[in-house]
Amino acid sequence: MEIVMVVTVLAIMLLLAFFRASITSWVLAVMVIVPVIAIQQRFSDDVLMVVGSILFVYIVFFGIPFTRRIVVSGTALKIFRKILPQISATEQEAIEAGTVWWDGELFSGNPDWNKLLALPKPSLSSEEQAFLDNEVEQLCAMLDDWDITHKRADLPPEVWQFIRDKGFFGMIIPKRYGGLEFSAQAHSAVISKISSRSGTAAVTVMVPNSLGPAELLLHYGTNEQKEEYLHRLAQGKEVPCFALTGPLAGSDAGAIPDYGIVCYGEYAGQQNVLGVRLTWEKRYITLAPVATLLGLAFKLYDPNHLLGGEPNRGITLALVPTGIHGVQNGRRHFPLNSAFLNGPTQGKDVFIPMNFIIGGTSRVGQGWRMLMECLAAGRSISLPASSMGGMKLATRTSGAYCRVRKQFKTPIGKFEGVEESLARIGAHTYMIDAARQLTALAVDLGEKPSVVSAIIKYHSTERCRIVINDAMDVHGGKGICLGPDNYLGRFYQQMPVAITVEGANILTRTLMIFGQGAIRSHPYVLKEIAATHDHDHNRALHQFDDALFGHISFALSNAARSLVFGLTAGHGIHTPDGIETRRYFQQMTRFSAAFALSADIAMAALGGSLKRREKISARLGDVLSQLYLCSATLKRFENDGRPAEDLPLLHWALQDALHKIQQAFEGVIQNFPNALVRGLLSVLIFPLGRCLSPPSDRLGHQIATLLMQPGEARDRLTAGIYIPDDEQDAVGSLEAALASTLANEPLLAELEEARKAGKLTELEELPRISEAREKGIISAEQALLLERDYRLRRKVIMVDDFAAEELRAGY
Repeated sequence: MEIVMVVTVLAIMLLLAFFRASITSWVLAVMVIVPVIAIQQRFSDDVLMVVGSILFVYIVFFGIPFTRRIVVSGTALKIFRKILPQISATEQEAIEAGTVWWDGELFSGNPDWNKLLALPKPSLSSEEQAFLDNEVEQLCAMLDDWDITHKRADLPPEVWQFIRDKGFFGMIIPKRYGGLEFSAQAHSAVISKISSRSGTAAVTVMVPNSLGPAELLLHYGTNEQKEEYLHRLAQGKEVPCFALTGPLAGSDAGAIPDYGIVCYGEYAGQQNVLGVRLTWEKRYITLAPVATLLGLAFKLYDPNHLLGGEPNRGITLALVPTGIHGVQNGRRHFPLNSAFLNGPTQGKDVFIPMNFIIGGTSRVGQGWRMLMECLAAGRSISLPASSMGGMKLATRTSGAYCRVRKQFKTPIGKFEGVEESLARIGAHTYMIDAARQLTALAVDLGEKPSVVSAIIKYHSTERCRIVINDAMDVHGGKGICLGPDNYLGRFYQQMPVAITVEGANILTRTLMIFGQGAIRSHPYVLKEIAATHDHDHNRALHQFDDALFGHISFALSNAARSLVFGLTAGHGIHTPDGIETRRYFQQMTRFSAAFALSADIAMAALGGSLKRREKISARLGDVLSQLYLCSATLKRFENDGRPAEDLPLLHWALQDALHKIQQAFEGVIQNFPNALVRGLLSVLIFPLGRCLSPPSDRLGHQIATLLMQPGEARDRLTAGIYIPDDEQDAVGSLEAALASTLANEPLLAELEEARKAGKLTELEELPRISEAREKGIISAEQALLLERDYRLRRKVIMVDDFAAEELRAGY
């Protein structure tokens, strides 16, 4: 009887937790369960008195909101205020910047997958598609990356002019100011296509449309500033750049030493103009060497109280025409043989009027928040798009090269070692392109997804590095010899640039993804923090009480759900329709609950020290990241109409991600500093042990096969890149060689059989083709096809060589 009662009580508690019961429901349950137990056990009067007293206290302290707020929540609020780690002003602004989007669902422990699938399918307008098919296509055809990177170290003048004339600098600027007013999806597609041809051109187009003067003016500029500058920016009459990073403030951009002093000065011949005297030293600023309009971040001081208020006014943003006396720019950095224009800029006692401050005096001191909000949108588009251009190029060329190039009379892509690399190349490209499209869609829906933008920036650049490395491996000598016929070498050289900019990847992974997400995306933490900072005691107490007990219910629910889903391996969880994807949705729901639980336990057990436990934070961020990438991949598969040909890519990408989630959880558990917590997490998340495996060799073989032959799946995977039809072009010849190889292999096999039979005696391939034609083994038309096939294959496998003086001329 006792065992049945214990099991019953535990089952009731588990159900209450599983379905996220409110504190009132818990109180009512205790009010029923305790008397029943007391009656069943026939306790003595003394025991009943003790039990009744405990029950009374419990009901008073937890069941009555007024006393609960005063005794329980009030005490907890005081403790929270003491132990809550100090958050700097810049950290607070970074946390509050942007919006919570799908990351909030993943933090909930119970994502609404129908909500994800109901999002509109990413698409382009007819005008945007026409721009891609015409202006972008023309631009790509004008680009010779070897000439740009090795000979000129710059874009040709005619390319610069084309970019200006066709409005490439004004993609994000509304039409009323002369811009193109493209969607984020179109912006991303343009950058991705250009990047597949030239990284230099892509960056040149990307920067004016990312974080910089145009975007800042659109969101925060005064009407006068918009009218003065946006028309000129859209027409390419102004070349913009934005200067934030300096020698003493890189990742810690909030520590910038650059400053401005509010004072009166002379400007444009006028005396006693109220303005700012600026001094700065910045570096790594793209387009700074040729910029005519400099966006500048600095700390503003008003020692004479000319603006009123405090003397230390905080980070402020201004527009500085580079023609003003005292502005120094023009020198260049040389980032890993990249030819995009990047360099330092300095200024000493440069005076500007107050109306040069972006947004005017009402925006003084709001610079950091402005930057964080714009960065959330810009980082969602530019770097993922440029990375995707390189990944798709590597995917398409690696598959073709591995089919055309033969060793031991076998295409090298059929060797299992090469298949491993091709599988990673294809699956990573499939997943990251899905995330690129989904994140751009979020921006088009009006979101400024700060946490999601950190996820996509980190993983698009990291996966791009993996893909380019694998592509270099399978290309072998073809990849390492630079020259006009090398389409991978510059991407390989320049990958660390993307890894470093807009938040270095180490910092992004260890501090930003989970560190920001745990506060920003969690359903209760930000509310609890806000309550601790509220000086209105009564309001703070009510808000904190609601958040605290909502948080407790949330944590208990995720603990119960994590345990149940761990015991069932996620079976039984309701998912959207789709036999191919059902188990993935179930596993992701299971891991979402486990992630929410782990985040709460880590924050509760480690408190403020979690900020310094970067490895644990990074692993929890890995879980959140993989859940987002899986979400995007499943959404893409649905958007594409669930094509069966894409299933190997879907399965490999998702199985790899889920296995990485398992590994990340294992890393959190093994390295958690508290043994009791380690045991608790292990039981709740993996009650039956670790059971997920990485993708199989069979899946890898299927992807490799998919990449090495023309087809709809290969075209979908690499859609949107520039593919020249010129057989003298390195990529164009490879495309032609792949088609020719597949078409002419039977004929070549006939020639080989004839050689073995002694009918052909020539040792080299071209003379043998002529001999076969002369002897009537093949027709004249077939001979022409084989001769073209030979030329194409030879062009594909040959590498560039130079006279010594040619190489010296490029350095």
